[in-house]
Amino acid sequence: MITVIKLGPQGEEKIRYTGEIVEHTHGNIVISASWTMGVKELGYTRFEPGDLFTEYYYQDHWFNIFEIANAAGIRKGWYCNITEPAQIYADRIEQIDLFLDVWVKPTGETTILDEDEFEAATTMSEEQKIGAQKGLRDLLQWVQERQRPFESITTEE
Repeated sequence: MITVIKLGPQGEEKIRYTGEIVEHTHGNIVISASWTMGVKELGYTRFEPGDLFTEYYYQDHWFNIFEIANAAGIRKGWYCNITEPAQIYADRIEQIDLFLDVWVKPTGETTILDEDEFEAATTMSEEQKIGAQKGLRDLLQWVQERQRPFESITTEE
């Protein structure tokens, strides 16, 4: 069991939950967690109780990736957070969220989310803004190149 702590740009705690470690290699960790809150309708997808999240955290990239499947194991897509590189400890993962998010459909189609929130943010440092922009570019390249965990993108709906 490991605790995930999502922080705002100034280090304030936004959310905390636990998951199970699936894989832990130098600089990266993959965990499994379940959606335990109520239904969250996002427009492009919805999170429902029992949804399975396989979460990829990196100490050398400005993003994380959540592969999301329903309770039956059918992939809904990937929700990606643009963040500072993860701080991985023995008992927890801490990550500073930088507003931008990306939704990736199973077909690889991407939607960049919260650009207005990112542009309006006054609490981010210049380093955070530059890192976020690099993280977004790198993430979109991973999708295009089908790098793990995007290797199973399909062209069929």
